[in-house]
Amino acid sequence: MNLIAGTHAQLEATYLVSTTEAPHDDHHATAEPPAFYSVIPFAALLLCIAFLPLIHKTEEWWEHNKNRLLVAVSLGLVTLLYYTFLYGHGVVDHGTHELSEPGIPAAIVVLKNALLVEYVPFIALLFSLYVISGGIAFNGHLVGRPALNTGIIAIGGAIASFIGTTGAAMLLIRPLLKANEKRDYVAHTVIFFIFVVCNTGGCLLPIGDPPLFLGFLRGVPFTWTLSLWPMWLAMNLALLVIYFLFDTVRYKKENKEKVEAPPETIESFSLRGGINFLWLLLVIFCVALFDPSKPVPGTEWHAPHFFREVCMFVLAGVSLVTTSKSIREQNSFNYDAILEVAALFVGIFICMQAPVQILNVNGASLGIDSPWKFYWATGILSSFLDNAPTYVVFFETAKAAGTNGAAVAGVNEISLVAISLGAVFMGAMTYIGNGPNFMVKAIAEKNNIRMPSFFGFMAYSCAVLLPLSVALTFIFLV
Repeated sequence: MNLIAGTHAQLEATYLVSTTEAPHDDHHATAEPPAFYSVIPFAALLLCIAFLPLIHKTEEWWEHNKNRLLVAVSLGLVTLLYYTFLYGHGVVDHGTHELSEPGIPAAIVVLKNALLVEYVPFIALLFSLYVISGGIAFNGHLVGRPALNTGIIAIGGAIASFIGTTGAAMLLIRPLLKANEKRDYVAHTVIFFIFVVCNTGGCLLPIGDPPLFLGFLRGVPFTWTLSLWPMWLAMNLALLVIYFLFDTVRYKKENKEKVEAPPETIESFSLRGGINFLWLLLVIFCVALFDPSKPVPGTEWHAPHFFREVCMFVLAGVSLVTTSKSIREQNSFNYDAILEVAALFVGIFICMQAPVQILNVNGASLGIDSPWKFYWATGILSSFLDNAPTYVVFFETAKAAGTNGAAVAGVNEISLVAISLGAVFMGAMTYIGNGPNFMVKAIAEKNNIRMPSFFGFMAYSCAVLLPLSVALTFIFLV
């Protein structure tokens, strides 16, 4: 997935950094993978997210975050009970890399891995970016014509690699929604925004998406990902062209008099809350510099655990103090969207421990031995699981296979290209494929935009992204 991120780590949640040491130790320490039925709670949670909003009797009940939290925690508890009573083996602590005892100690380690190592960093990043970006307001009469919408999505895709997909998404989603507030057809615009800004735009630098950051920690040069620019350009240009044509057709069905009618008072274009760009920049520095496993560049000082997260929460508080309340009122800012993400992902992170562990143990035996197989295996699993550990599993699998040509960090370069693109691009396949996907969906729904269901979104992604991935495979990876 990303976690965010798709991470359940995401540089955007790249706090999986603490799990990036000694992946082979994890593999060897866990003698047996969990039973395949251990993925049932995770599958059940996905089905709840997909179907409960569609069933008449549960639709209104599901709208309350306390009920979402109840479902997520209940299924997470089922996973913990499996590790307590049925698994029968120890679990590797992602922070210390030590193997626990079976039973209750194993369940405690699973809970620690899910919440302290992954969930807390994930939600700290999303919360800080959500709060800070909510203090930035754009004034002026913006009309959501196809050209303007395409331009906003293109800008997001261009900056996503430099401020992270979550940062770019949180910065631009509100101006995009404001420009389209008078339109009747808006959901498709949000969907393509998720495709580009939340995912495919972020593959040019390690700070763009968490899997690439983990590759950097494993020896991939910081600027190597810039070599992915032909694929980045091809995928994003194709998405922008498809969106422009699609939105042009949809725009013809709009009431143009209503959409283009100027307000009674036309404001000149201006920006309010510009100080928050500084806080956004500092959040990015926190992500990049305060890795507990490494000294701060230029020093010998290691940031304590959770120092980064505390700094991000502080920056969110500083944003609240330094931003006029009228700006947040103009943005209709509230905490509903971030609370929805927080409620659901606490269960997702716990329940996904079993399928990720299965993948970690069995990844090398899946028969993946060519670039196109690496792309599709990494991509399909990243659509539903955390794209960061999925990237790591196939990175190590490719590394163990040896090299017979140009290599990067001990991995065949073309295989590394495939793994990197699969993890980043196909995180756009589902709402849970990357952390900002679900965040943008929640913000759109709080602005009265009826977004497609879980499977409705996949209908768009299968119709648009799968053919593009097939084309990308034949052009670049075969």
